[in-house]
Amino acid sequence: MTKTAELIVNVFTDGACRGNPGPGGWGALLIAGRHRRTLHGGEPDTTNNRMELTAAIKALNALQGSRKVILHTDSKYVMDGINEWLPNWKNRGWKTAAKKPVKNKDLWQELDAAVGRHEIDWRWVKGHDGNPGNETADELANLGIDELPP
Repeated sequence: MTKTAELIVNVFTDGACRGNPGPGGWGALLIAGRHRRTLHGGEPDTTNNRMELTAAIKALNALQGSRKVILHTDSKYVMDGINEWLPNWKNRGWKTAAKKPVKNKDLWQELDAAVGRHEIDWRWVKGHDGNPGNETADELANLGIDELPP
């Protein structure tokens, strides 16, 4: 009997905001082999950074068990935060280098918990540049805004 390779999940996330702050949306596309799943949602009064973080959190939390993930984001904020800032914030008790409270601490803590359950390869993609997964995530984020009650 041969052992099957563990399926890698490709995740594309995006956040959008009309006004910053303003109504915002998040979207995620999850692809594992032939399987595709989309997720989206919105908030009436938020920021683009909060929606970028929310997209990654919702996508990772939607995965069953511990998975190998390639997470694609066009957010430098998320990439810098996850790769550079987060460990230092945690070491400083959720304070910045300037000793100020970390913005969006609640979401960074949620993302940190979600990341801990998976093996993630973080990849930055240029937004609005024709990447099909990123374009779909962007459409889903805007749908999240469009579906908000008036």
